[in-house]
Amino acid sequence: MNSCCLILAAVLFVAADGAAQNASARFHGGRFSWKASGPLIDIGPGRDAPDPHVSIKDPTFVFHGGRWHLFTTVRLKSGKVDIEYLSFADWAQTGQAQRHVLALHDQYYCAPQVFYFTPHRKWYLVYQLAEKTRKPPFGPCFSTTENLADPKSWTRPQPMVADAPEKPKWLDFWVICDREKAHLFYTSLDGHMWRRETKKSDFPFGWSEQELALKADIFEASHTYKLKGRSQYLTVVEAQGGGRRYYKAYLADRLEGPWKGSADTLDKPFAAHSNVEQDTEWTTNISHGELIRSGVDESMELDPANLRFVFQGASDKEYRGQGYGGIPWRLGILEMRR
Repeated sequence: MNSCCLILAAVLFVAADGAAQNASARFHGGRFSWKASGPLIDIGPGRDAPDPHVSIKDPTFVFHGGRWHLFTTVRLKSGKVDIEYLSFADWAQTGQAQRHVLALHDQYYCAPQVFYFTPHRKWYLVYQLAEKTRKPPFGPCFSTTENLADPKSWTRPQPMVADAPEKPKWLDFWVICDREKAHLFYTSLDGHMWRRETKKSDFPFGWSEQELALKADIFEASHTYKLKGRSQYLTVVEAQGGGRRYYKAYLADRLEGPWKGSADTLDKPFAAHSNVEQDTEWTTNISHGELIRSGVDESMELDPANLRFVFQGASDKEYRGQGYGGIPWRLGILEMRR
C-alpha cells in the first residue's frame, strides 16, 4: 500500500473512531442535539373530500430493494383510523409518493411496526386493533406478506396475545428479538412500560405473562433497538411535559433490563422542542417517532453514530386547541447535529 492510501486509511479510521466516541459520549452523557426537516408530506385529502384526513402519524419503515417502505396511521374526520403504505427512493420524495390504504380491518387499527422475521422469511406488520366481537377487544395483532412492495398482499389481522392485562390500557406494541427470544414491549399511559417474551421458534404466539420493564414519568410509544457494535440496547419512549410531547431515552445491557436513564428529563431530553433546531418552526411537539434502523430484521439494530428519527409533529396551537382526535399531526425527520 502506498503512502497516499495509508494516509487515507488513517483519516477514515480516525473519523470512524471519532464518530463512535461521539456516539458513546452522547448516550452516556445524555446530550442530544437535532436539526428538523419541514413536514415531509401533506396530511391527505382535504376539506373537499367525502371524509377528509385529519392527521398522518405513527411512522414505521424499512429500506429494502433500494427504496423506503413507509407505513403510517391516518385518521379521518369521521373518526375512522387506518394504515397507509408509501414507497419512495428518498425522503425528499415522500410527498410525491403514491398512497395506499391497507384496509386490513373496518374498525380501529393503527400504530404499526414493520420488520422482516428471518426464521419465517416473511415481513411482519404488528399493530394495535380494536374489534368488538373479540375478547379482549383491544390488543396486538399482526399481518404478514412475502412481498413488501404489494400493499394488497398482507394477510388479515391475527391476535398475538390471548390474555389481556387486568387494566386494558395497553398500547403501542413493539417486537424485538435477541438470539433466543422475541420480546414484546408496550406502555399503559400511567408511567409503566411492560415486557413479555416468547421463544423465537414460537413467535408470534406463546407469550409469557407481562413483567414491569420500566417505571418512570413516561407515557406511550416506546421503541427498543439493539445498538450496532455494542452489547447494549436503547429504548426511546414518549413523555409529556410543559404542555408538550417529547422523547426520553434509556439504556440496558439486556432486553430483560434493568433500564437506566440516559436522556430522561425535560431538561435533558432525547428529543424535544428545546434541543431541536428548525429553519421555520412548524412543530413544538416531538411525538410517536421511530429511529432509522441499519437493517430490516427482527434484531432492530441501529447505528448509534448515525441517528435519524422520523416523528409526528404539531404546533402548540394545533396540539392544545382541540381533542386528541383532531390534532393535525404531520411527519418530519430529525438529523443528528454533529
